[in-house]
Amino acid sequence: MNETFDPQRLRQQMPPLSAAAAEHGPQVQAYRQYYGLQHRPDIHSRLGWVEVGGRRLAVQGWWRDGARATLLLLHGYYDHMGLYRHVFDWALAMNFAVLSCDLPGHGLSEGVPASIDDFAEYQAVLAALFEAAEMLNLPQPWHLFGQSTGGAILLDYLLTGAPRPNLGQTVLLSPLIRPRAWRRSKLSYHLLNPFVSQIARRFTDNSSDSAFLDFVRRDPLQAQVLPTAWVGALARWIPRIENAPRSAGQSPLIIQGDADMTVDWQHNLEVLGDKFRDPEQLILPGARHHLVNEDEAQRQRLFALLNERFS
Repeated sequence: MNETFDPQRLRQQMPPLSAAAAEHGPQVQAYRQYYGLQHRPDIHSRLGWVEVGGRRLAVQGWWRDGARATLLLLHGYYDHMGLYRHVFDWALAMNFAVLSCDLPGHGLSEGVPASIDDFAEYQAVLAALFEAAEMLNLPQPWHLFGQSTGGAILLDYLLTGAPRPNLGQTVLLSPLIRPRAWRRSKLSYHLLNPFVSQIARRFTDNSSDSAFLDFVRRDPLQAQVLPTAWVGALARWIPRIENAPRSAGQSPLIIQGDADMTVDWQHNLEVLGDKFRDPEQLILPGARHHLVNEDEAQRQRLFALLNERFS
């Protein structure tokens, strides 16, 4: 009989990534079945943890023998790796290796739910993902792929870090700089922060795919709170990134839906246009925020655009 997916049991059983076996136990199989991350015999896969800042972060990879490049994926706020099967399937069809992780406090990773004290901690996560790609000897170039907060992490890396020589293309999907209605949110943070550490999460319709929205509301790996610490970290990060020097050499691909009600996308595209040399900005008419989990027609448009640029 197949086991039922139990997040706590899987966290307890998960080995270090360096010791993760090619053959996976019943809980890994149950996890992958629950999220549609089906294992195929022609694809190598690993699921394990790496330690970053005293926390265990879940890392997961897939690759074929002879893969031509690697896609390093960072998910959005409240998300986790299990929600990105469409990206994994696309990347494997392109003969890319794929490596991803759950951010602190998300998915199978340790940490206060959906919280972080400083956005600098995300850069340590990205550095650990690079180290994991090296340990697994994943093929170069390494393409960077970030949705929303994942895009913010990559943006921070490109503008303030020291980008590695083996990087390929960077793709920013609905990248976060300022969220929508940021002034009101920031005022609420300053009023609430002295008195509460978190408020109840309000689920939003960030996709046109009603089945996805329903699945997320029932997802056992979803945080149910919005920590004020995370909002404070964002409030400190926004002016730092908006005032960062212009990049001398990077030119990411930016894809944005014009029905996005999660981020202040018009402002964000203006900032991004000023930070990079001729960044390519593509608008998907009618698409909402969670581009990789939009309805099927929008996903087809998204992956067609990516096919054109990675073929």
